[in-house]
Amino acid sequence: VRACRSALARRFCSQSAKMMRWTAPFKRLAQAGVETARTNRLGSRLYTPMIKFRAGSTALGDRSAEELLNQLRSVIGKDSSSSLLQLSNEWFGRADKDRSMQLQAEELSSLMADVGLPLEGKEVQTFFEVFDVNKSGSVSYADFTATLRGEMPQFAASLAFMNQYRGHYPSAMVSSGTDLAIFDKAEAEEWIESLDAVIQHHGHTRTRFMLHDLLDEAVRKGVKVSPPITTPMINSIPTSAEPSYPGDLAMERRVSNLVRWNAAVMVSDGNKRAMGVGGHIGTFASICDVWEVGMNHFFRGKAYGGGQGDQIYMQGHASPGAYARAYLEGRLSLERIMNFRQEVGGKGVSSYPHPRLMPDFWENPTVSMGIGPLCAVTQARFFRYLHLRGMADTSACRVWCFIGDGEMDEPESIYAIARAGYERLNNLIMIVNCNYQRLDGPVRGNSKVIQEFEGVFRGAGFDCIKLIWGSEWNKLVDKDPDGRFIEVLERTPDGDCQRYAAKQDGALLRKEMFDDNGLGDRVAHLTDAELISAYMQPGGHDHKKIYAAMLQAEKNAESGGRPSVILAKTLKGFSLATFQGRNTVHQQKTMKDDELMGFRTVLDIPLTDEQIKSGGEGQGGEFFRNPGMDSPEVKYMVEQRQRLGGFYPTRQPAKVSSIIEIPETGTYTLFDKGNPKPMSTTMAFASLLRKLMKMGDFGKRCVPMVTDEARTFGMNAFFHEFKIHAPFGQHYTPVDHDILMKYSEAPDGQILQEGISEAGALCTWIACGTSYASQGCPMLPFFIYYSMFGFQRVGDFIWQAADARSRGFLLGATAGRTTLNGEGLQHQDGHSNLFAISNPACIAWDPAFAYELAYIIEDGIYKMWGQDKDLIYYISLYNENHPMPEVPKHTTCGVSTKEAVLKGLYKFQEAPADKALSVRVISSGSIMQQALRAVDLLAEFGVGVEIWSATNIGELNREAFKAERYSRLHPMEPKKSCWVNDCLGDYDGVTVISSDNISQYHQLIEKYCGGDVVNLGTDGFGRSDTREQLRRFFEIDSESICVGALTALARQGKVEPQVAQDAMDKFGIKYERQDITMDKDWP
Repeated sequence: VRACRSALARRFCSQSAKMMRWTAPFKRLAQAGVETARTNRLGSRLYTPMIKFRAGSTALGDRSAEELLNQLRSVIGKDSSSSLLQLSNEWFGRADKDRSMQLQAEELSSLMADVGLPLEGKEVQTFFEVFDVNKSGSVSYADFTATLRGEMPQFAASLAFMNQYRGHYPSAMVSSGTDLAIFDKAEAEEWIESLDAVIQHHGHTRTRFMLHDLLDEAVRKGVKVSPPITTPMINSIPTSAEPSYPGDLAMERRVSNLVRWNAAVMVSDGNKRAMGVGGHIGTFASICDVWEVGMNHFFRGKAYGGGQGDQIYMQGHASPGAYARAYLEGRLSLERIMNFRQEVGGKGVSSYPHPRLMPDFWENPTVSMGIGPLCAVTQARFFRYLHLRGMADTSACRVWCFIGDGEMDEPESIYAIARAGYERLNNLIMIVNCNYQRLDGPVRGNSKVIQEFEGVFRGAGFDCIKLIWGSEWNKLVDKDPDGRFIEVLERTPDGDCQRYAAKQDGALLRKEMFDDNGLGDRVAHLTDAELISAYMQPGGHDHKKIYAAMLQAEKNAESGGRPSVILAKTLKGFSLATFQGRNTVHQQKTMKDDELMGFRTVLDIPLTDEQIKSGGEGQGGEFFRNPGMDSPEVKYMVEQRQRLGGFYPTRQPAKVSSIIEIPETGTYTLFDKGNPKPMSTTMAFASLLRKLMKMGDFGKRCVPMVTDEARTFGMNAFFHEFKIHAPFGQHYTPVDHDILMKYSEAPDGQILQEGISEAGALCTWIACGTSYASQGCPMLPFFIYYSMFGFQRVGDFIWQAADARSRGFLLGATAGRTTLNGEGLQHQDGHSNLFAISNPACIAWDPAFAYELAYIIEDGIYKMWGQDKDLIYYISLYNENHPMPEVPKHTTCGVSTKEAVLKGLYKFQEAPADKALSVRVISSGSIMQQALRAVDLLAEFGVGVEIWSATNIGELNREAFKAERYSRLHPMEPKKSCWVNDCLGDYDGVTVISSDNISQYHQLIEKYCGGDVVNLGTDGFGRSDTREQLRRFFEIDSESICVGALTALARQGKVEPQVAQDAMDKFGIKYERQDITMDKDWP
């Protein structure tokens, strides 16, 4: 205190003992040895022990059901997230023996005894009956949690974190705060004077450290104050708080070097033998050490327990590292890794993580930038959903997501961070690979991206762990007495940091970072070589510091209430001396012999110059290093993975057809007899989905998903019956609480209300549609949304779903460029069915009637779950009401109506026999009603109409294409036919095709139709108006169908041209059509 010689000392000495305790940090700041005290104190806060169960104290006896429930709540403890986690773990441990996840009375009694609530005598049955709501003789986890709802959910992010303060001090109170009655102005002024004195005598940097300490301590003691979103540029875990390393560090470094070597030469060798296949060397070189520490100590395999292991979203460009490790483990042969990116022959490995190409290896596609992070967030959320609903035990499952610092620019990445924060996803751990480089150059050369990212993550509610400096460089940071060195590090742009790494010049580093800032004495004891060596080993390449950071993140996942992120500073192309840190490193595909030799020397790889030269010419195999399954290195790798539950990555999908009983065919006949009361196909879907959701175990696995539009789709009645999933429950009274169909939320709610984010919803859909593989727990997603916001807006995510082998239904509601009439240009969809056919896993349907829709959904469920096919069913749904007909009794080409519906085309209505002339009209969706009206219009001109319903033009085209290929490659056999040709080919009349889709969609089958074809589609931009006006504008209404048919008949010489002209005059149809969206001078 005397050292301050200012108001600091006077004010502090005059305070009470209580005040002195508050000001202790200020006084300690003025004392020698403050650094050790600070780091020790910080280290002690990093590790929080798990909260244990509190044993019940009430004596055993004849307690009532209410008394027992109250004692259970007391035993669990309202804020004890770990207690709830332990309870769920023990529950599933007992119930998992037969996959029923249910307990009987004695089992429940045994569980209660373990958690501190022993039951005796008739209490066992009394307590059991409280939860056995269905009187079935067993209790499900969902029933148990529902009874205790309000005190649970059992996931680690418990209700205690609902009240966690996350706001910011209102800026308007900066000047007015001390005028409020709660403040003592004199006391506030004294604190400000004291702060001024600290700044004067110790500088801004030391003051900043002190204030960070105070704010952190205040938050830990329950003071609702927001800490700053950035902290000093130092490691979050000080050296003094680092745990001891649990593994054989020397052995693990040798393993890392082997993996790093094989990954690099895999790319180089592949490009020498097959020029242009590409690949990336630098990315995995930068993240290898983090990956290897995770593989040896943290990443849980499928057999770990508490679920089916962790899910890892690896940087796509780092995929050679996963192959290199699997090669050492004996899971991939030398032949396969030598065929890197050469897959056609079936002996190679894919460029990036692609489950569609390597279904037994990869689980999560990642290389489409930004999609991996968002999928990781929704995967973590869906794991919690499964757990809270009692569908699967995911208590020990974490999601690890590796993100490149350049990838952080993607909007999906930023949204993923925000969503993980407000969802409190403590089972999520993100690792940002901060090597400061994008594909062309620095991420932001003028900035400090680690500090920037810290602000983003901390602002979103993450626990942020900075892993910046390696052990040697960190010694300089630890010995910084006044913070001047840290200030230099914070103001040195990332572009300069990259330059130092690329130049590898110790003298340059000494001059610019130390001498030019008056800090030369700080590194006088180091040679230039020692200085640059310390700099070239940042925290992301220091196994001990990596382990400390990952261990802290793991502890956060077990007992925290928020997600964690590790910001790991690395070097792109680490240990590749000739191009590490350079702007060209991302494009580096091959290495010359001298580069390989230098790389070998750095990594201490046992290869001679001659071996490298022979392999370096692209001969292959000679320079891949595998010491063999009996070597100490491989034995160590395998033992570590066995301890953690098995090898990773690996994909083990459940055979759904053998574990789930799907509904019988009779379930889908509810629309077979038709309904004269008008309804839309959207309403028909809602009715069918509700029926499916009430079908026992299968129904519980149906997951309806909406993006804040359930009422539009007639699903608001689901809210009260099935409830909206809300992990923390519903802690408010909804405005419609007094009506039957109220807005109802619950932890075990079945409906996923995704908010206004189609991208986030699609990622949740992927997590749900792949749960049969990720958790061995099949769940069937039904995502209904505005169709325009599907393939057009988030088509990349649907490709991601196909790659991940997702199974489920996408329902493009309010479809049709003229059916959704009032919404205008960006809402009116006429092209999703055409987009869908570009995705090989997607089968796109355009049903016109309710019974068609029911058959399609039955077929999808059967193929996905009855035949285990990895398919996506996209179904267009319309919001136009009309009567629903009964199923036609006649056949189509000898096939029943149901079978023909599923083939994609069937004859709905025969042409009248009394007409001399007839035409065919093919339609789908809502425009089928226009086709049916055209029957009467054409009858006035003496023309009969045969109506065909095209439920799936895309599949008709795919089948025809396959038939053409077969015929092309079997010249000795008769030409192979296809369904569309069987139905429409043998015909010389007129066919009119009309729907609410663009004409290019109809062209998929046009060439297979005999005779002349009139193609009527909704080409052009949409716009708002009545349906009648829009359909006339796009020329797909009944009158346009009539005119099109008559004109084509006139061209064939079957009617006079004047007949068609008379029809145009009668209906007011003209060629001239003004279009403001395309005509320059309109109006």
